[in-house]
Amino acid sequence: MDTALIVGGTRFIGRHTVRELLDHEYEVTIFNRGNHENPFAGNDRVTHVEGDRNDETALETAAVSVDPDLVIDCIAYYPEQVRAATEVFADARYVYVSSGSSYGVEHVPKREGETPLEACTPEQATDDSPATYGARKAEGDRAVFEAAERGVEAMAVRPCIVYGPYDYTERLDYWIDRVLNHDRVVVPGDGQHLWHRVYVGDVASALRIVGESGTAGEAYNVGDRQLLTLEETLETIAEVAKTEVEVVTAGERELATGGLSPDDFTLYREYPHVMSTAKLSDLGWESTPIGETMARTVAEHEESDRDGAEYDPGREAEERVLGVLDTL
Repeated sequence: MDTALIVGGTRFIGRHTVRELLDHEYEVTIFNRGNHENPFAGNDRVTHVEGDRNDETALETAAVSVDPDLVIDCIAYYPEQVRAATEVFADARYVYVSSGSSYGVEHVPKREGETPLEACTPEQATDDSPATYGARKAEGDRAVFEAAERGVEAMAVRPCIVYGPYDYTERLDYWIDRVLNHDRVVVPGDGQHLWHRVYVGDVASALRIVGESGTAGEAYNVGDRQLLTLEETLETIAEVAKTEVEVVTAGERELATGGLSPDDFTLYREYPHVMSTAKLSDLGWESTPIGETMARTVAEHEESDRDGAEYDPGREAEERVLGVLDTL
């Protein structure tokens, strides 16, 4: 297998996936609308085909011109997109980037084939609000399973919260910025809650490995082997940045003194979200050590202009909470 087509490919998961494939001697074609800067422009092993993934004729043209062995679909957000892609690329091995949000029950850990998926109504399948994201991703998984029943070598990979270089969501960037610029940082609750995360490079390697060795009709979770609480995350950021930070935990009552609530803080989740990665590991996939992934993430953050400001609950409000806690 040496020819791959990436639907997407220039921003975050797709960008790292192209690099992963290049490192494993693939010839890569990126298929997208060209709305974002192409970091691989000038690379003679990466071809760009411009087209809208919602235009089935454009997909068919790409399928014929590229004739890929492997298709990795990074930007399928609606189940109909998955159904169309598995029809058009029926002769290739197809990997759908799903999500840990597709799980519909709070089990710890969530396991493929055991933990139920979100239901998805016809209305949810075409809705574009964040509230239906998990339902749409779950229906995309079911489209993959249906395609496999027709003989298509289609598989799904379910990442949890993805972090790493070039993360345009900036969720972790907020916390990195806090640690790098403040000696004391407020964390909601007791700081011990768990929201499983995964390094973007490990998502890329999972997509390649599943594409090469996965079983048609199966889904594979991908997440860091070592889970960090939010407090441990901030401490790890400080360690790799060679700085110090005091993590100050605050309950609902203390946060309220600053007009805040736990949900005002990004990457906070009251109930733990943990996914088993044993099934993926059985294919030979390995997670990169957390110190290494965080060091890469912090280093790239410092070179970028991202600060996660859209998630900032307000430093003045945070200072009010710190002042109250100092009097207790």
